[in-house]
Amino acid sequence: MKQVKEYNTGVIEPHPWPPFIPANARLLMLGTFPPKPNRWSMAFYYPNKINDMWRIMGLIFHDDRDYFWIKDEQRFDEDKIKQFLAEKGIALWDTGMKVRRLKDNASDKFLEIVEPIDLSKLLDEHPTIHAVVTAGEKATGVVADIAGCTAPVMGQCVQCKVNERMFSFYRMPSSSRAYPMSIADKAEFYRRMFHNEGLLVSSFQ
Repeated sequence: MKQVKEYNTGVIEPHPWPPFIPANARLLMLGTFPPKPNRWSMAFYYPNKINDMWRIMGLIFHDDRDYFWIKDEQRFDEDKIKQFLAEKGIALWDTGMKVRRLKDNASDKFLEIVEPIDLSKLLDEHPTIHAVVTAGEKATGVVADIAGCTAPVMGQCVQCKVNERMFSFYRMPSSSRAYPMSIADKAEFYRRMFHNEGLLVSSFQ
């Protein structure tokens, strides 16, 4: 009988990257935690080549789902992504600073957050940020718990406060392909949010 290797769930894994926060950051997007390095196509947020976050962004801002994809190298264009984020004032980080993987994957369902984001400190250090966007149920729950507010309905926004800092809190669909929604439908949720926050004036930019 083939022996099944048990996964070591006792390992606490720190977040591999610092937050990406442009000087003009207006909006903070928060996921949960990166996948394991063997899933990375780049050493930056949403690195898995089958995660659709950067395809969603390509559709919204350039009408091209492969705008940030380098086909010949089978990876996302990290420099192009960072330039885009800096131009738009979009910051990125995650809600898990330290996690324990309960299975050998990056599924939110099997991630235990050992140390959550210090959202209060981040907002204090970056006063230009006035909106927080979460992608996925677990990230949404973390922010709702920190702010002591009701989690917004998918695609909706609620006003929250952390240490006297008011911010708009949006919940967006996960960009994981495990989430049962087409890329086009996911992009429509994000498109409306970016339009509401003044980052998208016309249909495509």
